[in-house]
Amino acid sequence: MTDRPITPLLDRVKVPADLKGLSDRELRQVADELRAETISAVSVTGGHLGAGLGVVELTVALHAIFDTPRDKIIWDVGHQCYPHKILTGRRDRIRTLRMKDGLSGFTKRSESPYDPFGAAHSSTSISAALGFAAARDLGGEAGDAVAVIGDGAMSAGMAYEALNNAGHLKKRLFVILNDNEMSIAPPVGAMSAYLSRLYAGAPYQEFKAAAKGAISLLPEPFQEGARRAKEMLKGMTVGGTMFEELGFSYVGPIDGHDMEQLLTVLRTVHDRATGPMLIHVLTKKGKGYAPAERAADKGHATAKFDVVTGEQKKAPSNAPSYTKVFAQSLIHEAEKDDKIVAITAAMPDGTGLNLFAERFPKRCFDVGIAEQHAVTFSAGLAAAGLKPFCALYSTFLQRGYDQVVHDVAIQRLPVRFAIDRAGLVGADGATHAGAFDIAYLANLPDMVLMAAADEAELVHMVATAAAIDDRPSAFRFPRGEGVGVDMPERGTPLEIGKGRIVAEGGRVAILSFGTRLAEVLKAREALAQRGLAPTVADARFAKPLDRDLILRLAAEHEALITIEEGAIGGFGSHVSQLLAEEGVFDRGLKYRSMVLPDTFIDQASPEDMYATAGMDAAHIEAKVLDVLGVASVASKRA
Repeated sequence: MTDRPITPLLDRVKVPADLKGLSDRELRQVADELRAETISAVSVTGGHLGAGLGVVELTVALHAIFDTPRDKIIWDVGHQCYPHKILTGRRDRIRTLRMKDGLSGFTKRSESPYDPFGAAHSSTSISAALGFAAARDLGGEAGDAVAVIGDGAMSAGMAYEALNNAGHLKKRLFVILNDNEMSIAPPVGAMSAYLSRLYAGAPYQEFKAAAKGAISLLPEPFQEGARRAKEMLKGMTVGGTMFEELGFSYVGPIDGHDMEQLLTVLRTVHDRATGPMLIHVLTKKGKGYAPAERAADKGHATAKFDVVTGEQKKAPSNAPSYTKVFAQSLIHEAEKDDKIVAITAAMPDGTGLNLFAERFPKRCFDVGIAEQHAVTFSAGLAAAGLKPFCALYSTFLQRGYDQVVHDVAIQRLPVRFAIDRAGLVGADGATHAGAFDIAYLANLPDMVLMAAADEAELVHMVATAAAIDDRPSAFRFPRGEGVGVDMPERGTPLEIGKGRIVAEGGRVAILSFGTRLAEVLKAREALAQRGLAPTVADARFAKPLDRDLILRLAAEHEALITIEEGAIGGFGSHVSQLLAEEGVFDRGLKYRSMVLPDTFIDQASPEDMYATAGMDAAHIEAKVLDVLGVASVASKRA
């Protein structure tokens, strides 16, 4: 007699309700299968692996005990949501993660009723969950609200604003503090040190939950021991103190990979909680997959990879990444000037500042997930006479905009903003697009705003920013590799507010701001075959504008087209304002501005996204033909 093959339990779980009839032992098996399925899927798609592996058991336990989608589970940021997507009816599409027309890499309201809230920026989950809880108590949708937030995300002030308000309102609300001692980079600051101390003392580990003011929520056999433990620890600063002072009942820390412990605690608090409850869960990022556990970032973000070895499958490139060019250029400038310092917000690897930190460890500051603080901290450094470079992704700088205005611009402090991931970023989709920084920075008085057309230009712009010491400045550059141009040995400061002619032509001038220049030159080659080669210029600066260059292009051509990797209201709008004030339109100039469309563009490759946006070489060519009234080949065929 042969053993029959064991049918995977995960195959029986089409929606979370299917978990309700499983035993605790079977739920453990589901978690093991879910971990394997997550690893397999991400090996095909690439994406955020480590965070999801760290919450596999927690994901199964939450969906087994709470009644989703009636109950709302809100995953902070959403890096960890892949196992959740597999359990909520999307397993058949999980290998389309972060691809065009596929699943988003984050939770997304339009994608599933099991995704009640999506943002893909950190530290928003408690605020959103409190909103659901308050709406419920006002007669809105019934059900509990559960926020799952990492210890790294707890470094942002917004999380504490929400905790404070939740404690005041006393609504039934669950906050799961997923403490893995690591956000994207090792978390910094007092918060992470505090959380680490909570479980550092092994002698008290088994009864720390008792000291958190939540004795009545424990199973009956444990309550007497809990009371004794609380007496023993009386007067000491222990785990729940801070959260209890904010009005939360605290349970933990508990082992987030121990299914029995998770299920016991979550069932207890689910059945008995009346007000806000914080459950402190200890997890290991990358859990259960050795290559992720060994990785410095615990498998936070990965390309497609071989499941057996963990080796990533990255396409070879001869050109350096813009991020690396920035980092190396900044190091070069810092070697000449000891006043240069660098600041980032929990993204040292992503911004290249890990390289700067290796060379100048005392001059590099990672402030955690706290962009507002990063900006004002940089302003303080500038006010004290240092030369701060605040390196943030465009999408994250948005979170510190008020500080950019009030703490930097109004005081005319020379903070230098290095804006990475400018433009459309590919697989991370709309939530991470750097679409708005041109518009929200170019309207600030005295701001110097640059965009690199290629990696060589970026080297010069780092040098330019280092030389500007009387006002704030910013330079933007995209994700990915450069275009492969010859690199200068060192950066040379550019003349402020001056662009350059790249190619002389006739009839139409195209003025590019940023890395669309390569596509503009491709379009020019195609147009030259028609005898319509336009003049091409690189603006370099959106603020201050190169008035002389713009007015010259307008005077010498029938039409002027601007192009930028940003939303309406940016560079092209400022050029239009200048032309209008100078009366150029009265003289018959045809003007067009190519910007990102007035919509959010879903994830795809950057090339596909720019095609969707109408900003690749083919669309630039078509724009030139249209403004000249020349029918394109495509329109003739139609």
